[in-house]
Amino acid sequence: MSDRSLLLIEDDYDVAEMLMMYFRSCGYRVLHASDGEEGIHMARTHFPNLILLDVMLPDMDGYDVCLSLRRAVMTKFIPILFLTQRDERVSKVRGLELGADDYITKPFDIDELRLRVQGIIDRATRENLHEARTGLPTGKMITEEMSRKQNAGENFSTLIYSINGFTAYCDVYGFMAANHVIDHTGRIIHEVLGELGTQDDFVGISENDFVMMTHMMDLDGMNDVIVAKFNEEVQTFYSFTDAEQGGVVLGPGTDNERLIPMMTLSCKKQSLANAG
Repeated sequence: MSDRSLLLIEDDYDVAEMLMMYFRSCGYRVLHASDGEEGIHMARTHFPNLILLDVMLPDMDGYDVCLSLRRAVMTKFIPILFLTQRDERVSKVRGLELGADDYITKPFDIDELRLRVQGIIDRATRENLHEARTGLPTGKMITEEMSRKQNAGENFSTLIYSINGFTAYCDVYGFMAANHVIDHTGRIIHEVLGELGTQDDFVGISENDFVMMTHMMDLDGMNDVIVAKFNEEVQTFYSFTDAEQGGVVLGPGTDNERLIPMMTLSCKKQSLANAG
């Protein structure tokens, strides 16, 4: 549960404080935005596993926020759960028609809300829509987005990011530590793309590789930022001894003893695609 993140878009300070404290105590990472514009920006740059969205916001209503999120490729796959004081059927129907995944009315039971949040995230993972370690789109969502862009005649580039030395790291540190590396790498790629890319860009994950579809022209510049950030932060996943020696030792004390350098991020670029 600790790898899962929530974005709370709520302007009521007391409600926001209560929800942040509660979900953090349940092991979630919780981000908070107090208005719609800030929430849209944070969803784009941080890619949470789920968004808790208040209908009544100071700058725009939650329905407009939901519509904006669903229209942008970078955020259209993030599950949304509406929080509102309205109890009319028409309000609930409107939210669901705009693409919300669920709806709960204030005042709500906090344990019920937690179970709904958990259920939405688990369902997306079971249906092979969101990858369990990162929350990123996976499986058919990648192929569908690729096909949609090609059929629309969009000009975009596809970049495949792989972590060199990942298997050796997993052998030494175990799959739980390796999962944290995958999650962290996905966040680096998504956050940089969210800051530098366009709203029509996309990031997904296939097995241990990250698939980026971007309309950015300066691919080298963006890739340099991603790789530099990865190289700067990857050392935190190693023990002091391994960081000092520059990697992990496999087969220590044997004839096959060898040093596997610290993990690096490589990028394979495919040519610009246009089906038009």
